[in-house]
Amino acid sequence: MNTEVNLCGIKMKNPVTVASGTFGYGREYSQFIDLNKLGGIITKGTSLKLRPGNPAPRICEVPGGMLNSIGLQNPGVEYFAEYDLPWLRKFDTKIIVNACGSTIEDYVELCRILNKLDIDGVELNLSCPNVKAGCLAFGTTYEGVKEVTSQVRKVLTDKPLIVKLTPNVTDITLPAKGAEDAGADGVSGINTLLGMKIDIDKRKPVLANNTGGFSGPGIRSVGVRMVYQMAQAVNIPILGMGGIMNGDDAIEYMLAGATAVSIGAGNFADPEVSIKTIEGIEKYMKKHNIEDISSIIGTVKMN
Repeated sequence: MNTEVNLCGIKMKNPVTVASGTFGYGREYSQFIDLNKLGGIITKGTSLKLRPGNPAPRICEVPGGMLNSIGLQNPGVEYFAEYDLPWLRKFDTKIIVNACGSTIEDYVELCRILNKLDIDGVELNLSCPNVKAGCLAFGTTYEGVKEVTSQVRKVLTDKPLIVKLTPNVTDITLPAKGAEDAGADGVSGINTLLGMKIDIDKRKPVLANNTGGFSGPGIRSVGVRMVYQMAQAVNIPILGMGGIMNGDDAIEYMLAGATAVSIGAGNFADPEVSIKTIEGIEKYMKKHNIEDISSIIGTVKMN
């Protein structure tokens, strides 16, 4: 059986990656799993400068998953390049850096630096709040996605560019088309859905930031639907994510049109979920006599 996939020119031994924000830079999880077995690691969101993140509490459980309002806390790209990247490069897996910013200028300068690093690709996080546009996410419109992506593409000339899209839109195909038209090599989604949990005794939101991103099994059906819609609208590869907990979930995304998948909140529920998902994909391939996993991409038969 061949489990290899080609995601935007990034050749991975299997289609399973770990999603940005839930795996850090891999150090903690290396105590539980063999990182060499992963198709790829998508790093925690990395910005141009150090970001302290939002005040606590910033994580809480909700039915079907969890809410988080971490605020993209990270040590900045210089620290990553000096401390985390050399450690990650010891493993036989692909390294994709999730890039975040508050202005277009932030993204451009960050990606100018990333273009020179020994990484396999960049995932552009366009769910970040744009401080110059009332803190609305960059990725909510065709025009917004196209503008950021086109500016980044000018400096990110040597690495595959995957644009991560927010699901908090009316039509996910429009931002996806914006990314494709601006020269992105692929798109990824879905990011978290905006949610809120209220402490009914205090009559206040549980999270200090009031709202947070909803992730976990509860969003999977939304993610599968949006991946399918994007697959009908664009001709570039899709990295599917949202609520994946096992091999069957991953297969569902691939049938909908995803070339590869990312596991996020599932890592918190089970640190070994990524390895079990890889094994689950192999089990599915054996059951259905599938020789090449890429042959199932986008083959769902609609009613």
